[in-house]
Amino acid sequence: MPIPSSIATAAVSFKYNADFLKKNVDGLTDEEWMRCPEGCANHLLWIVGHVTWARSAILKRLGEDWSKPWLSVFGRGAKSDGPPAYPTPEVAMLAWDESCARLSAAMESVSEEALAVPSTQGPPSADGKVSGVVNFLAYHETYHIGQASYLRGWLGHPGVMG
Repeated sequence: MPIPSSIATAAVSFKYNADFLKKNVDGLTDEEWMRCPEGCANHLLWIVGHVTWARSAILKRLGEDWSKPWLSVFGRGAKSDGPPAYPTPEVAMLAWDESCARLSAAMESVSEEALAVPSTQGPPSADGKVSGVVNFLAYHETYHIGQASYLRGWLGHPGVMG
C-alpha cells in the first residue's frame, strides 16, 4: 500500500534522517559518543536514544507497540536518580535500525482513516490529528539529526552532507 498523502513528506524526512544519523555517528569512538559541548548539552548517545524513543512513540500512534527496556531514559523530561543506564552505542544503533525498518513498514500500511483520528494529547499536531503528530515528529527528528551533525563537526570529524 502506498504511503498516505497526509504523511508522505514526513516519510521522506524519516528516510533521509535514517541515513544521515548513521553517517553522523560513523567512525566515532565510545568516548566521543558521550562528549558534551561545554559539559551541559546532549551527547550523541542521548540524541540517538531520544530519536529512537520518539520513533517508538510514532509507532504506537500508528498501531504498533515497539520499545526497548532502556528507551525511557531518553524520553522527553526523563529524570534519573543517578547515572542513567544507557545502552552501548552498538545497542543503540541496532535499536535505531530496527525502529527505522518498523516505522517504514508502519507508514506503508497505515490507512488515511487511522491518520485522521483526533490527537488530543502529546506532541503538537497542526491538523489536530494523528497525521499532524507524525508530521511534527518528523520535524522534531530532523532538528535532532542537525544536532548530531553539529556534534560530529565539533568532535573534529568531517561533515556528512558536503
